[in-house]
Amino acid sequence: MTLISSRERARSSAGTGRTPGKLPGLAMAAAGVALSWGVHRLVPAVPMLTMAVVLGIAAAHLPGARALVRGAGRPGLTLAGKRLMRVGVVLLGLKLSLDDVLGLGWATVVMVLVTVVATFFGTLWLGRRLGLRGDQPLLIATGYSICGASAIGAVSEVSGSDEEDVATSVALVTLCGTLAIAVLPLLHHPLGLDDAQFGRWVGAGVHDVGQVVATAQTAGPAALGEAVLVKLMRVALLAPLVAAVAVAVRRRRAYDAPPATAGGTPDAGAAEGKRPALVPLFVLGFLAMVVVRTTGWVPAAALDGAQHVQELLLAAALFGLGSAVHLPSLVRTGGRVAALGLCSWVVIAGVSYGGVLLTT
Repeated sequence: MTLISSRERARSSAGTGRTPGKLPGLAMAAAGVALSWGVHRLVPAVPMLTMAVVLGIAAAHLPGARALVRGAGRPGLTLAGKRLMRVGVVLLGLKLSLDDVLGLGWATVVMVLVTVVATFFGTLWLGRRLGLRGDQPLLIATGYSICGASAIGAVSEVSGSDEEDVATSVALVTLCGTLAIAVLPLLHHPLGLDDAQFGRWVGAGVHDVGQVVATAQTAGPAALGEAVLVKLMRVALLAPLVAAVAVAVRRRRAYDAPPATAGGTPDAGAAEGKRPALVPLFVLGFLAMVVVRTTGWVPAAALDGAQHVQELLLAAALFGLGSAVHLPSLVRTGGRVAALGLCSWVVIAGVSYGGVLLTT
């Protein structure tokens, strides 16, 4: 799964005499969000964010929409995949209260930390051993260990990742998270888990928040409550992870920078862009929203409204990212990417299952 190349985009817009504006792509993203919402309303078990990725991929390959996606719609779809993702991540902080995290107990907090660390570094190591290109190991490790496509989008902002790597990683994480909705409920009773334990396992092992809700609700309200709390604990780790990636990128760029010239300035073309902020602005916004939620000053109606806006923004962003996926190229890297996804899924499911048994 790779991006539509810039050359293809150039060919699609050739002859127009001007660069396409952002409105056509944003309109496509809005239509994708509306359709995703409609499907979710008709089939609640299908998360809206998952559907948005699927529709974005479909739009990139349907004969009628393909030309628009590759040409006039590309600038707006790229804007949705980046800028709207940032705003959605900021609003995601309103889902999380520090009181809720502390209420889980230290044993559960440690379990979540161990699960995230084991999944992240295990996936990163295996991805590099498999020879995956670019930042794919980093992005896939982030998506599996933290919160799916939202985490991939956040980390890609500070790592400067290629859009092709981002799109492939989002597609893989979305696919595995969707499979979890069908597979994990079948393992509920065979694994000897009660409803609360099953909820914690789902919260610790499933990627996207919407996928967690869709999976845990099959075991009732007790499982759903536990799943959401544990999942939000993983979401809280997004900020330190993004900051750590930013530090690593700054150090790498400083190490790779060419020596200064005799005049004391770097050679021409030394740095390909400014250094990323130590803590990106949208991550500071995420943390600020966590603090706001913890104060308890925000009315419930405002929180509900912010949640709906956040879901719409993330759905638009994921539609934009999905529209950049090019399925015919799957034959070149699909086997290795799928192997990494399967292994990472086994790691996070196994570690979290063991953690749940030890802490409950």
